[in-house]
Amino acid sequence: MRRRQTVIRDGGLKLRMYFVMTSLALVYLGFLGILTILGIPWHFIGIIAAIMLLVQYYGSDKLVLRSLGAKLKTPDEEPHLHAILDALVTKAGIPKPKLAIAVTDVPNAFATGRNPKNSVICITTGIRSRLSNEELTAVIGHELSHIKNRDVTVMTLASFFATVAGMLMGVLMWMSLIGGMGGRGRSSGGSSTAVFMIAYLVSVLVYFIATLLILALSRYREYGADHGGALLTGTPDELASALQKISGVIARIPSQDLRKLETANAFCIVSALKGESLAGLFASHPPLDKRVARLNQLQLEMNNER
Repeated sequence: MRRRQTVIRDGGLKLRMYFVMTSLALVYLGFLGILTILGIPWHFIGIIAAIMLLVQYYGSDKLVLRSLGAKLKTPDEEPHLHAILDALVTKAGIPKPKLAIAVTDVPNAFATGRNPKNSVICITTGIRSRLSNEELTAVIGHELSHIKNRDVTVMTLASFFATVAGMLMGVLMWMSLIGGMGGRGRSSGGSSTAVFMIAYLVSVLVYFIATLLILALSRYREYGADHGGALLTGTPDELASALQKISGVIARIPSQDLRKLETANAFCIVSALKGESLAGLFASHPPLDKRVARLNQLQLEMNNER
C-alpha cells in the first residue's frame, strides 16, 4: 500500500492544473465585471453560447464518431479489445465505455463522452495494426484515465466564457462600427461607439488569454492521463513506446490523410496536426520528449519500489 501512495502522486502537475483553472476563473470574472461596468448586454450572448456548449457536451461523441465514420463494436465483433477494456475498467472502478473502430491508417486513439457512464473509446485500425498488445493496452489505459478524470466535462466548462468572448468579438465589432444599439441610455453616438470599441478590445484580449490557458490545461490533462493510465496498467514504458511509435508514423503520413482526424485532434492521444510540436503555447498536446521522459521516470520509480 505504501508503494502505491509513493508513486501515484504528482503534486507539481496538480498544482499547475489548479493554477490554470484559478487563472481562468479570475480572467472570466474580470471580463464579466468590465462588461457590466460598460453596460454591455452580454447575457443574451451567454445564453446562446450556453446552448451551443450544451449541444456540444451532449452530442460531441456522436458528432466526432460520425465525422470519422467510426462504428461501435460489440464484444462478439472485437473480443480482444473488449477483453482489454473489461480488465482495465475493473481495475479503474468505472463503467465500461463503448468501443468504436475508425477505419483509417492514421494511428491514433481518443476518448469522448460527457461522463464515465456515457463514454466511448475509439481506436483506429492504423494504431491497432502497429502496436503490440502491451502497447495497445497502455493506450487504452490512457484513454480510460481521461474518462475517469472527466476531462471532456472539464474542458467544456473551461471553454464556456472563451466561447462567450469569441461571440462578443463579432457582435461588438459591428456595434462599434454602427455606433451601438441605442447606446444603453448614453447621449451621444460617439461615446456609445467608444464603449463598444473598448468592450471589443477587452473581448479580444480575454479570448486570447483564455485560449492560452485552455491549451495549457489541455496539455496538463494529457500529462495527467499519461500518469493515471500508466499506473492503471503498471507499464509506463509500454505507453512511452506506444507514443513514440504513433508520433513516428504520423510524421510520415501525408497531411491530406491526417485531415480526417482534425475534428477529433483535441481528443487524440497524439496530435494529428503537422507542426504542432513547434507550436509551443498554442499546442494542445505536450511535447513528446517530455511525455516520454515523465513516463520513463515513473517506470524507474515503480521499479525502485518493487
